[in-house]
Amino acid sequence: MARADKAVSRLDAPKGLRTRMLRRGRQRDRDRFGRFTETFARAMGTPWFLLGMTIFCVFWLAYNTWAPVNLQFDPRALNFTLLTLILSLQASYAAPMILLAQNRQDDRDRVQIEQDRQRAERNLADTEYLAREVVALRLAVRDMASKDFIRAELRALLEELERNRDERGQAHDETSRD
Repeated sequence: MARADKAVSRLDAPKGLRTRMLRRGRQRDRDRFGRFTETFARAMGTPWFLLGMTIFCVFWLAYNTWAPVNLQFDPRALNFTLLTLILSLQASYAAPMILLAQNRQDDRDRVQIEQDRQRAERNLADTEYLAREVVALRLAVRDMASKDFIRAELRALLEELERNRDERGQAHDETSRD
């Protein structure tokens, strides 16, 4: 009976909920690492980073050159082995992080290009539709009567009415004389 209750309680949760949650967590971690690599690559590309690295290396070299031999941690006699190791390690991590940041930027650029292409297609379709509508309106306007045409027709009707009135007036005058 207890197993049946557990099975029933499991049925009220969406199927596969745990796996989706795990995937989301991994996605967030991947995104967090991606954002970190972009921040890292962006920071390494600044003049301040270069200035800081230059100051660090100059200080390192100056200290290990002119400090007392017993206080030097990377002596000049050993060709600054520790500094070389640190810079090599920094470069070996920096290169892949910069590549990861570039890959993420390429992905964003690809998405942006696709969105721009879709937007351009929609704009082209809208422009073609509007062009067809303008042509249809021009054709409809061409079939419509112009002001001059309507004025000429009204003048012709007015003249005809005046003639008819004059004729009726003359006919009325002749009948009243008789």
